[in-house]
Order: sequence, then C-alpha cells, then structure tokens
Amino acid sequence: MEKRRAPKLRFQGFTDDWEQRKLGNISDSYSGGTPSVGKANYYGGNIPFIRSAEVNSETTELFLTEEGLKNSSAKIVNKGDILYALYGATSGEVGLARFDGAINQAILDIKPYESYDASFIMHWLRKNKKSIIGTFLQGGQGNLSGTIVTSLMIDCPYYNEQQKIGAFFEQLGNLITLHQRKYDMLQKVKKSMLEKMFPKNGSKVPEIRFAGFTDDWEQRKFSKLYQKNDERNRGQFGWNKTISIATMSFNEAGNGAADSSLDNYKVLRIGDIAFEGHTNKEFRYGRFVLNDVGNGIMSPRFTTLRPTTVQNHQFWKYYIHSEIIMRNKLVKSTKAGTMMNELVVDDFMNQYIRVPSLLEQKRMGEYLVYFDHLITLHQRKLEKLKKLKKSMLEEMFV
Repeated sequence: MEKRRAPKLRFQGFTDDWEQRKLGNISDSYSGGTPSVGKANYYGGNIPFIRSAEVNSETTELFLTEEGLKNSSAKIVNKGDILYALYGATSGEVGLARFDGAINQAILDIKPYESYDASFIMHWLRKNKKSIIGTFLQGGQGNLSGTIVTSLMIDCPYYNEQQKIGAFFEQLGNLITLHQRKYDMLQKVKKSMLEKMFPKNGSKVPEIRFAGFTDDWEQRKFSKLYQKNDERNRGQFGWNKTISIATMSFNEAGNGAADSSLDNYKVLRIGDIAFEGHTNKEFRYGRFVLNDVGNGIMSPRFTTLRPTTVQNHQFWKYYIHSEIIMRNKLVKSTKAGTMMNELVVDDFMNQYIRVPSLLEQKRMGEYLVYFDHLITLHQRKLEKLKKLKKSMLEEMFV
C-alpha cells in the first residue's frame, strides 16, 4: 500500500494527502545585483538595499539611489516576498521581506503563484535548511543557486491548509520576537542600572538610590573587608562539590584532575570571592566572582578571598563583579601570567572601595536578584517557545 503524504499534526478538517510540487513550477524567482561601489551617486538614496544577512531584518544598512538601481542588476522586491540567501555563511537563510527594497546577487526573490502561500513555503524552506545545505553544499563550501533552489520538491496541501499553517508560524514567530525584545530590553535596563547604582568617578554616592538612604558610602580598605583564603579541602568535599569559577556552578563530575590532588583543592564557602583571570572585551584585567551556589572546592590555581566583616552576599555578588568599580583597582593589582592575569593579593588589599550600610546593601541586593530572576524567566520562556517552534516545524510539515 502506498504511504500517505501527510504530516503528523494537522488542523481539524484537513484530511487530503499533500502533493509534491517543484518550487520553480509554483513561483517566479530572480536574483539581483550590486551597483558599482566606486560610484558615490549610486548610494545614499531612499531605496533599501537588502543583503543576504538581512533577509530576516526589519532594517537595512545600505540605501540606493534611483540612478544606482537603474545602472545595475539590482532588482526590486516587495514586502511579503520570500527572500532566500544563496551565498557564503548565510546560505539557506530565508525570510519574508519586511519592506519594499532592492536585492543583490546573493539573494533569490521568490514570488509564489496565487494559489500558494508565501509564509508556508518560507517555513518549509526554513525547516529543510539543514537537508538542503547537506545535499548541495557538502562540507559547507560553495554557494547555492537559483537553479538549485527552484528545483526543490516541496510537499504542499491545498491553499487553505497552507494559509492556516503559514499564519500559525507567523503568530508563533511574532510571539518569539516579542519575548526576545523584552529579554533584550531587560538586559539593557540591568546594565544601565548597574552603572547608576554604584558610585563612580570618585563620587561618594551613586547616581540613583532607593528612598530613605542619604548617607555617603564609606571608604574602606580591602584589607579591612577581605583576607586571603587558603583553606584546603582535607577530605571535607568530594568531586561532586567541585565549583566551576567561570560559571559559579557545581561541576559534579569534577574537572578531570587526579584523585591525589583533591585534598589540595581550596575550599570556597558562601560569600567567598574568587579571582578569574581570563580577560575579554568586557573584563580587560580579569574579574571577581562571588560564591552564592554553596560550599565546595575549587582548583588551587585560583586566588580566593574570604570576607572578614558581615556583608550582604546578594549585593556583593554584583558589586565585586562590576567592571566599572573594579577596573582601576585591578589595573593596580594584577600582572600578566602565562595563560591569564594573576592577582597580586598584597597590592589588592591596599586598594579602597566605597561601601554602603548593611541595610542599603540588603535593599540593593534584593532588587538586583529579583531583576536577574525576571530576566531568567523571560529567557526560559524564549527557549521554550523556540523549542516549540522547532518541534512544530517537524510535526506540521511532511
């Protein structure tokens, strides 16, 4: 018996088999070109010039003049057309045009015929990207072409079912975009708040603070706040309590070191801070990470400090980690090592930092933890929606 061509999951009322159609037989298509970059009068006009990395973008960086369009192979596309990237790293990326504009030779514009839904076809192409790349760009090298794309065989239902499926994925995509924007916005707000909630440039108070707090933050020497921590394990903790400093989380499998070295590991207790000397654009001289995951052990190659005074750990988690606050202090108390920066503890202990009252620490710490919790919730929602979309693409297409 011939196997039915139908997806696993369908909208109610649709039972007919899907039929295969060659993309080139159900649509018109063309690619564009690039005006001469040496002609300044070809650029800076009002015509958006869409490139392959922008097939899913709501904006474009370049604009053409009418003269640039007329004197090149660039082609006009319309909002709602399918834009398919053909070249290089973006090969196989696909989206619906968000605005009228012009395209270059690295994009194939696809205009489905009247009885075929653009969103449905676009999502079929997106779902099958891996297969298309694997078949026609083995090893990820080379480019796709209009001939290759228009020769693809697409399984299609009747138009009404195409519309339902296309609209469903557009709504799901819009929901994902909404949550992504909320997540990005929260990240920006958090960054801004961290910059304004801690004193900087020699100021005695932060730019913004909670109502009821008016006293200057007290200038304190680090030697009055912390001491070097050399507590060794001596059998207290097993490999399952090994802490990864980079992520400040338990690595229950350990880190691959020999059993004989376990007793030499340093004990890291709640509130202790560890210096992570790897540098990047954000942390030019390394960074401090506060342990808020639980008592455990860490590699002896890291420097760790233990508080000598009562502190609010939630506040210090963010404060001691802040590049704005710690940068100048680390400039004066680190040196370049073989693989990463090393903390010169004695030099660091001679640095000063401004400290608020315990009550203000508590209020700020609670707020920052809540804000992180809010960001995590949006991140999880976003991840769930992306997983749902991926799963639905597999279930709702043949």
